[in-house]
Amino acid sequence: QVQLVESGGGLVQPGGSLRLSCAASGSIANFYVMGWHRQAPGKQRESVASITSSGIIVYGDSVKGRFTISRDNAKNTVYLQMNNLKPEDTALYYCKYTYARYQSWGQGTQVTVSS
Repeated sequence: QVQLVESGGGLVQPGGSLRLSCAASGSIANFYVMGWHRQAPGKQRESVASITSSGIIVYGDSVKGRFTISRDNAKNTVYLQMNNLKPEDTALYYCKYTYARYQSWGQGTQVTVSS
């Protein structure tokens, strides 16, 4: 099993930046996908960004050009740098690990963008 712990959420003004971290521990496979998803109140959970173990990156349309996903393999950690944040980015952000049919989710970290 793989355990995920997110950190880095908080309150930020529009136009500001935050960096989220997701530390993975446990039986991490050689080939996997890790990503960030978010869910705002009353809305469905959506994919924000993902990165594979080989470095392939995919972004959701609403965050392209503003968010950057990266990873530190030595620390088994994935980051989400969020710039030019907008009120509509307010949500609970979850980290997800996928290997074949196995999935693991973190507990979530709240991001609130408000003046």
